[in-house]
Amino acid sequence: MAQGALALVLHAHLPYVRANEANSLEEDWFFQALIECYLPLVEMLESAAGDQAQQARLTMGISPTLLSLLADSTLHKRFPSWVQSRLRLLQQAPSDRKAAADHLQSCFERYLQSWQNSNGDLISRFKALQQQGVLDLLTCGATHGYMPLLREHPEAVRAQLRTAVREHQRLIGEQPLGIWLPECAYYEGLDIWMRDAGLRYAVLDGHGLLHAKPRPRYGVYAPICSRNGVAFFGRDSDATLPVWSARDGYPGDPAYREFHRDLGWDLPQEQIESFGLPTQRPLGLKLHRVSDQRAPLDAKQPYEPALAQARTKDHAKHYLEGRRLQLEALEQRMETAPLLVAPFDAELFGHWWFEGPMFLAELFRQGPEQQVRFTTLRGVLSQTPNLQICDPSPSSWGQGGFHDYWLNDSNAWIIPEWSRAGRAMKERCSRGVGSEQGLRMLHQAGRELLLAQSSDWSFILRAGTTTGLAKERIERHLERFWTLMACIDGQDRMSEAWLNDVEAEDSLFPLIQPADWKQVAIES
Repeated sequence: MAQGALALVLHAHLPYVRANEANSLEEDWFFQALIECYLPLVEMLESAAGDQAQQARLTMGISPTLLSLLADSTLHKRFPSWVQSRLRLLQQAPSDRKAAADHLQSCFERYLQSWQNSNGDLISRFKALQQQGVLDLLTCGATHGYMPLLREHPEAVRAQLRTAVREHQRLIGEQPLGIWLPECAYYEGLDIWMRDAGLRYAVLDGHGLLHAKPRPRYGVYAPICSRNGVAFFGRDSDATLPVWSARDGYPGDPAYREFHRDLGWDLPQEQIESFGLPTQRPLGLKLHRVSDQRAPLDAKQPYEPALAQARTKDHAKHYLEGRRLQLEALEQRMETAPLLVAPFDAELFGHWWFEGPMFLAELFRQGPEQQVRFTTLRGVLSQTPNLQICDPSPSSWGQGGFHDYWLNDSNAWIIPEWSRAGRAMKERCSRGVGSEQGLRMLHQAGRELLLAQSSDWSFILRAGTTTGLAKERIERHLERFWTLMACIDGQDRMSEAWLNDVEAEDSLFPLIQPADWKQVAIES
């Protein structure tokens, strides 16, 4: 009887939120995720790697846009000032929340020091963890483009994947073998373009495997291989629900930090402005606990760090006990080692669920005692020479399990815009350009098209949150794309100053290749 294992898979991603002006809302997203999620995660993994008894293993996708932000020198310079401004704001916290404010101050100072000790180079720290065998690093779509809605022009899908692989190799130093498909979204034939880009495995939601043809013998508890030679893993709902659900899972525990109550809303507008911020907004300064999920925000109790830390130990034990029992039952019924795949957004751990990194640390710490073995997706494939041949089902991990969240009344207008721009890019790249300046503009047009295709903006439009920002971002990148294309076609003259500004602001993907958009013979 082969011993099964648990594969935790995290997806670290932010849209390309770099802006020339400091203190933007989008920049806040990155800095908050950096200090709440990415720095705690890398520290936690480094600590676990240093303890031979733990045998920590984690699969983690880092999107190309996030890699670009992590490597950005301008953001490196701004981050310490951003942290210091938050530390000053914490001094404004009411006296009854002093313990929570002191704890948060300690966290901020600790992670800022960690960041400074490595000169802000988190990428090298993730690379080192992969070299130690702790991490299996995946890529994603170049700008998190929702592949099923780009398939009208296969060249657009190919460009998303090839650009992603190229950027991962440039910044990580080796070609990725696995990918976190944006929103875990799959359509029939996508594996052709994954294989074309050198990608060999991905994670799908459970029904992507359960509805595969033929039906997999072991359901989601073993990987399958498509006829085009790409392996797929399926999400196990039992291994994920307790962790991601704020209502039914651990994050909703009364002891944990309340996400929606923020000092940025509690302080008056005048006080916020005195710190150089234009408006009230979430600042990542949260000093209350969940208390009661049904309670209004103004009834939340002050956060108690020691109480929350104790709960992470209890919840980690509960989670591992559940996975051990699950694996033991599967081991009795399967002729191969069962695998539980538990994929999550990385930002759940630290940003949405503040105690998430502590919970993960406890999983690795308690794993040996609970007899739960951790593995990576790459590790599973290296030890599994024979996979059942099945073609995955179209699916996503979005609401409803398919594509509705990215194609509905709130955001459907984007699809024909993507199509029109994708067709123009394909036709121009197939014809080529006749000058160095034309090639320079075509490179930037490719960047703008990729940025316009980000699924994040469609998601925000459907969610109804910062919809004005999302619409402005889509329209900005498309407008820049069409301006560049008009100049390439000779319909307009290019302002050198304008081009310099656009290249400076949207400066990602230095190795972009217009050949990725050349018309292809194979239709997926």
